[in-house]
Amino acid sequence: MQRAVREVAVAATKSRLSKPEKQAHAARDSRLTRYLALLAGLMVACGQSIAAVLPEDRADILYHRYEGGGVTIDGPSVLVRKQFGGKVSLWANYYVDMVSSASIDVVTSASSDGYTEERTETSTGFDYLYDRTTMSFSYTSSEESDYSAATFGFALSQDFFGDMTTLSMNYSQGNDEVRENIYQNGSVISSDFRGDASRQRFGVGLTQVLSKNWIMSFNLESVVDEGFLRNPYRTVRFANGDDIGRAPERYPSTRNSDAAALRSMYYLPYRAALRTELRAFADSWGVSSRNIEFRYLQPYKEGMTFELKLRYYNQSQANFYSDLFPFEDAQTFLARDKELSDFNSLNLGFGASYQFPQHWLPIFEKTSAHLFYDRIRFEYGNFRDISGTNTATFGLGNEPLYRFDANVIRLFISAWF
Repeated sequence: MQRAVREVAVAATKSRLSKPEKQAHAARDSRLTRYLALLAGLMVACGQSIAAVLPEDRADILYHRYEGGGVTIDGPSVLVRKQFGGKVSLWANYYVDMVSSASIDVVTSASSDGYTEERTETSTGFDYLYDRTTMSFSYTSSEESDYSAATFGFALSQDFFGDMTTLSMNYSQGNDEVRENIYQNGSVISSDFRGDASRQRFGVGLTQVLSKNWIMSFNLESVVDEGFLRNPYRTVRFANGDDIGRAPERYPSTRNSDAAALRSMYYLPYRAALRTELRAFADSWGVSSRNIEFRYLQPYKEGMTFELKLRYYNQSQANFYSDLFPFEDAQTFLARDKELSDFNSLNLGFGASYQFPQHWLPIFEKTSAHLFYDRIRFEYGNFRDISGTNTATFGLGNEPLYRFDANVIRLFISAWF
C-alpha cells in the first residue's frame, strides 16, 4: 500500500578506487588521484558511479524509521556482497517494513479502522565485469498481506575515453498483485478483492569527468504502468445536498511518465565536495514536478565525514484529482489521493559517517558506521484535513489545508572482508 513512503532508506555503497587512480596515472597529474578518488567515493556513496569496477566484498546492516502523518514505518535490512574471480559479484538483500496505521486520506475514507502490517522484501542479483563493460541482473520479491510484487531488472554500463565517460542503460519489468483487506479493530477479517498491475522502466544515463574537480551525470527514465493502479482502500468525497457522499476512486488503467535528472559533484579547494541535483518529472495523468537538491560533504579528521542536505520538491495535481467533487459521477476518473494533489515539500538533512581504525575489528578489512536524519515538511495546496470535527467546524470544502512533518532516520554499519 504505502510504497512511496516506504522508500525511506537506501544503503550506501562504495567502490575500489583503482580506475580513477589509473586515470590519474594516464593524465600524469599526481593531484588528480586525490581529487578523483574523493569524488568517486562520494559519488558512489550518493548512488552514482564512475569507472567499470566491481563493488568490494562487504556486508551492510541497516535500520530505518519513518514517522509522519500518523504513519510509523520501521525495520531492518541486511545486504551481503561477494566477488568471485574478479569478474562476478553476487549480492543478496533482506529488507523488512513494519507499518502501523494508514495515511490520512485512507483513514478518512471510512474504509478502514486502521491496521498494522509487515512487508518483507528479498532481492538478489549479480554484476559481471568484462573489460570496461559491467552487466547487472537483479530479482526482487516483495510480500505483504494485501500486496505482492516481483521485479526483474537488467543494467549495462560501458566506459569510454580512458574511463572518463560512462554510458549506462537499464530496464526492469515488474508484476504486482493488489488485494483489499477488510479491517476491524486492527485485524483482517476478509481478503476478497484482486487486481493486477505491470510496470516497465527504461533508463539511460551519461556520467562525465569534466575536470580533476568536477563530475557530472545526466539521466533519463521512462515508466509505463498498466492495470490496477489505485489504492483499493481510498475513496473520493462529493457534495450530496447537506451531506457528504463517498465513492471508490476510479483511475485510468495506464500511466506513462518521463523524468530527467542532472547531477553534479564538485570538489572544493578545502577537501570537501558539493553535490547538486535538478530533476523534472511529467506523466500522462497531468502530474508534473520539479525538485532541486544540494548536499555538502565535509571530511573531518581521520575517518569522519559530515553531510548536510537541502531538498525542495514541488508538484502539480493530476487532471482527475479533486478534494471535493460537485456530485458522484462528476467525471470519468476520480481521485483524492493526496500524492496526486498540488503539494510541495522541504527536506533538511544531516548525516555523519565514521570509518573505524582497522585494529578495532581486525577480522574485517575495514568497518564504518553511518547515521542520517531528515526532517521533511509537507504542505498541500488543495488537499484538506477532514479528520475530527473540521468539516462541521469550518464547513464542507473549507476545512484547513493539510500539512505535516516527517522524521526519517537511517543507521547502518558496513564491514568489508
